[in-house]
Parts: sequence; C-alpha cells; structure tokens
Amino acid sequence: MKTTLEIPDVIFRRAKAKAAGRRISLRQFVTEAVAEKLDGKSTAHQKSRVRLVGSLRHLRSNTARINALIEGEFEKVEPEE
Repeated sequence: MKTTLEIPDVIFRRAKAKAAGRRISLRQFVTEAVAEKLDGKSTAHQKSRVRLVGSLRHLRSNTARINALIEGEFEKVEPEE
C-alpha cells in the first residue's frame, strides 16, 4: 500500500542514514521499524536498557541494606499522641 507521511526532517535524515548504513531501502527500514513497534520490540532500546540495568546489579545489596536501616529507624520513632 502506498501512503504519504510527514516526518520531521531530523528523523527523516536519521532514518535514511541508518537505512543506508544497513544497505537497505528507506522503505524496508521504515517497514521493519513499524513492525517492531507494533510487536512491542525495540531491540536497540531493549539492549541498552538491559545493559544499563545489568551494570547496576551490584547495587541490590546496598539497596537492601539501606532499606533495612530505614525500616529500623522508623521502628524507633514513637507515635505522636
């Protein structure tokens, strides 16, 4: 199906450059991008998020320790009358 879309110039140039870098047509690139979005897949975004979260994994123990300290302090507070 043929259609016309208005895409901001900056996005259009980025898409065209990305398509050229992958050696595919802009039409194929846009089709794949829309299909990924409809399927809920955004591989680059997912990979960067996984990489970020994975790099913060070491903080879990610190977070648990801080939460325990906070809970302990709140237990010491006497309720107001």
